[in-house]
Amino acid sequence: MSAFLSYAPGRYVPRGGPLRIGCESVAAGGSVQWLLKRNCSLAPRQLLAFYASLCLLSLAIAGLFWLRGATLVMPFAGVELLAVGCALLVYARHAADSETIRLRPGLLTVRRVHGPHLEQVEFAPAWVRVEPESGDSSLIELSGQGRRIAVGRFVRPELRRQLADELRWALRRWQGRPPPSAAAAADASQEESELKWQP
Repeated sequence: MSAFLSYAPGRYVPRGGPLRIGCESVAAGGSVQWLLKRNCSLAPRQLLAFYASLCLLSLAIAGLFWLRGATLVMPFAGVELLAVGCALLVYARHAADSETIRLRPGLLTVRRVHGPHLEQVEFAPAWVRVEPESGDSSLIELSGQGRRIAVGRFVRPELRRQLADELRWALRRWQGRPPPSAAAAADASQEESELKWQP
């Protein structure tokens, strides 16, 4: 499993320096975003097309055997296709799993999608602690104000320390800044609606 970084063109651009995994916004006061996704080889539409072609081929072959008098081939083909369909359904449920960490003036938002479940936690950047759960290669725990969430499931264990260092660097950079004004908050909400976070 590895992190897949994605950003909206024109909004978030990769920067040099301390950010290797995250992207810094060219708008909205330099907010930073980390989008971590499961690295999947097939999109859900491609998966559906593959399964449909597999069903057609398997049922065509089973139909030929049925016509030749081997009637037990068709039920076994049906059971096989049902089992493969269940396995692909389990895969498809988690193909869109992701973690989005977004830091903007006065607010750190962590959004985690796991199958049908959505979890979103918001922190004040000045109160956030970034620590490994058990060791350098473990998940990264963000905690503060009585809330906590673990991130980094889709990052290779050897890169989790880099992610934690980026989060600490970005949080230190934002700690001295005041909370957003009404105009900046409106810009941030408009940018968020344009990005259209999708699970």
